[in-house]
Amino acid sequence: MVENLVEIKNLVVEYNTNKGILGKKETIHAVNGVSLDIKKGEILAVAGESGCGKSTLARAIIKLEEAKSGEIDFEGKNILSMAKKELKNFRTKAQMIFQNPYSSLNPKMKIIDTLREPLKINTTYTKDEIDKIILEKAEKTGLTKEALDRYPHEFSGGQRQRIAIARALVLNPEFILADEPVSALDVSIQAQIINLLKELKETYNLTFMLITHDMSVIKYLADRVAIMYLGEIVEIGKTDEIFSDPQHPYTKALLSSVPQLTGKKEEIILQGDLPSPANLPQGCKFHTRCQYCMDICKTTAPMSINITDTHYVKCHLYNKNQ
Repeated sequence: MVENLVEIKNLVVEYNTNKGILGKKETIHAVNGVSLDIKKGEILAVAGESGCGKSTLARAIIKLEEAKSGEIDFEGKNILSMAKKELKNFRTKAQMIFQNPYSSLNPKMKIIDTLREPLKINTTYTKDEIDKIILEKAEKTGLTKEALDRYPHEFSGGQRQRIAIARALVLNPEFILADEPVSALDVSIQAQIINLLKELKETYNLTFMLITHDMSVIKYLADRVAIMYLGEIVEIGKTDEIFSDPQHPYTKALLSSVPQLTGKKEEIILQGDLPSPANLPQGCKFHTRCQYCMDICKTTAPMSINITDTHYVKCHLYNKNQ
């Protein structure tokens, strides 16, 4: 039986802002009752348009965002109720790779000091032991020993992302959240970083949560895919299930935009823009853009339907009781 490393149960994340009409307060419903399991050793991708809540979900898992309610279990312990000492231990086991590597690196620190810092704070290793770890992780991520004595501005975007990945690895984590790790890079560099992540996953037996809007990256890297829309998971399944037999109209639209090497596929153009998370539609949240919208979709939220033992979808089109 495959053990879950992370179990998310009915997670809700909301923000209160003063940016509404005429400066009125409004509530941003970023994550709305998400339940999700991440199995040990897998790469789970969370996909969706910008603004769907996928980055907020990742940041909430690592406690960079506060959850309003729900539960996030890591190795059986709820991180939302962890004491300070337990939370510090959790953060050595779970690390994050951000979209923009330059903004996540201190421009005033040499690379070697950036990599030393987590080890100095979280371990009792000697300087020699720390430097040995740093050299190993630098080598594994494609950085030279000479590069460690330089500053972030002296590197290209791809090299900075390698530095950010090395920093995530120095504490030997079990779980890495990668938030759009290649979207800020040149296309020619993206493949190198994608291959590096895949290699590191195998080398260190890592578990990944990959946040991306790029379905091509997902097809190459992910074991399973969760499709997110307005803070909800609307479909989840193994990667080959999602790509060969997508069920939700939103999933089909996302996949229709993936370039094809052979043959032609009609792209599905969604009607309208993503609704504001401050003013969520009633019923099925996708109904305002769905070409198959029925009356029930406007009033009643769909339940999760099993397509197979590993493939689930939330859509009234597949509710056999209707």
